[in-house]
Amino acid sequence: MTDQWDMQVDVLVVGSGAGGMMSALVAADNHAEVLVIEKDQRWGGTSATSGGGIWIPGSHIAAAAGFEDNLDDAFTYIRGLSADNVPDANIRAYIDNAAPMLRWLTEHTPVRYVSLPYPDYHAENEGGSPTGYRTHLPLQLDGRFLGDDLKTQRFPSPAASLFGYLNWTFEETYQLLYRGKGWLTGLVRNMARYWLDWPFRFTSRKDRRLTLGNALTGALRVALNERKVPVWLESPLAELIEKDGTIVGAIVSRRGRQVRIGVRKGVVLAAGGFDKNQAMRDANMDLYTVARYSGGVTSNTGDSIRAGEAIGAQTMNLQSAWAAPVFYVPGEDRGRLSTIERALPGCIMVSQKGERFLNEAASYHITGQIMARRQRDEGDASPSWMVFDHRYRHLYPMGPLLPLVPDWLQSGAVKSILKKGATIEELADDMGVDKAALAGTVARFNEHAARGEDPEYHRGEAAYDKMYGDPRNVPNPCLRPLTEAPFYAMPIYPGDIGTNGGLLTDERARVIGTNGKPIRGLYAAGNNAASSMGESYPGAGVTLGPALTFGYIAARDLTGANG
Repeated sequence: MTDQWDMQVDVLVVGSGAGGMMSALVAADNHAEVLVIEKDQRWGGTSATSGGGIWIPGSHIAAAAGFEDNLDDAFTYIRGLSADNVPDANIRAYIDNAAPMLRWLTEHTPVRYVSLPYPDYHAENEGGSPTGYRTHLPLQLDGRFLGDDLKTQRFPSPAASLFGYLNWTFEETYQLLYRGKGWLTGLVRNMARYWLDWPFRFTSRKDRRLTLGNALTGALRVALNERKVPVWLESPLAELIEKDGTIVGAIVSRRGRQVRIGVRKGVVLAAGGFDKNQAMRDANMDLYTVARYSGGVTSNTGDSIRAGEAIGAQTMNLQSAWAAPVFYVPGEDRGRLSTIERALPGCIMVSQKGERFLNEAASYHITGQIMARRQRDEGDASPSWMVFDHRYRHLYPMGPLLPLVPDWLQSGAVKSILKKGATIEELADDMGVDKAALAGTVARFNEHAARGEDPEYHRGEAAYDKMYGDPRNVPNPCLRPLTEAPFYAMPIYPGDIGTNGGLLTDERARVIGTNGKPIRGLYAAGNNAASSMGESYPGAGVTLGPALTFGYIAARDLTGANG
């Protein structure tokens, strides 16, 4: 029966995100016949909706910028943060192969990266880098290189684009955030470029200036097209086919029929986690329990994790996710990640009791974890509330709420969740929070914030906190009293940007069976595999960095390039 194939390839890659496309490229360059299948009608996965950042220690790009890294330091840093059940060998494989992967990527594809002075999230830990240069961001790509494939690329996340359609760079984000010199001219220029992109504008909403995750996945797809590697859309994996302990093929649903695809070398599973599978969350998670609040894409429902389990694969850390505080706008299909807003001066986060309970400027993973544990233990953190004053409202965004845009011009969905009051007590009434408790919380915060201090939670002390603060605000870029009426509040939820537990893999990205041995011909990368980070988030880019690296490792292993 296993010999009756509709078609055969050397390598089948399941998923069209960064890790999957990387595997496909490396395999193709090692003379393999490759097919990529994608469940959704759009390609790029969660990678396309992301910031596109990758955490790569010891890269040639960082060295060119003057930063000499030490891989043993990087290993010590990750080992100290990762879970005990993550093997040293997996962490070492990532650390040792990340820089060679990036060099290969930049030499063989149009992907271009720049290394940034972006501190590690726990830079104070042994091996951490307070000066950064391990985080890399992609440079822009002209979408015209993609031809018609641009029209089926995933849009960026609403949190990573302006107005839901206009792509922007991190530099432009900061220019708009602080309304620095030339911000209005730059905004008008970018909007004019978008709207005057005729005749393309009449056929697609896509911005052809690709940035962030769209730039990364766009450049990977250009490279796939150059190698004539096909990408099948709307073609979900239905089943893996195993014979005598080896994966020999797969059944794929395509255009109303089941296609039996034989593989000569193997299958790489890179189809993401189970972000949007509520049943799998209910079965495995006690912290990140609501699929609706995940920032992952709707097609991430754990299909390929379950396909692996069906043929005897082990899983690990299915309780874990890339935790994050998220805003949720009614009617949207995902939560909106909160990164910058919480660190800016003139705001606080409170529970439903009206109490602060964390350092709002901490990394989004730590913030999300604290919120989720608070909700589990106290039941008053989903939602929590971001409370801010008129000055903050005028200067900065708060999730979907944009500055300079009057309240009455906001969308109906945003207006439905925005709370407002002439006094803190009136705001508390609108929030449904105890008035005395909220007023006391704000008063205590204001007393210390006026001196640039936060003795309760030390906001603005760490290097990471300061990075997202407003440098114009002294003495602490993250702290200012909430004094200017009216006062506002927005609900914010413990969510995630994706699950990160999955199939158990070894240092060669091979999936491990219940017998403790690798399943021949089966590999996994990205959120399809249990992360080598465990339940930690050491720095910006530790989701995509390992996805690309283990995609690279998997393709080299199954094509024999490592031997």
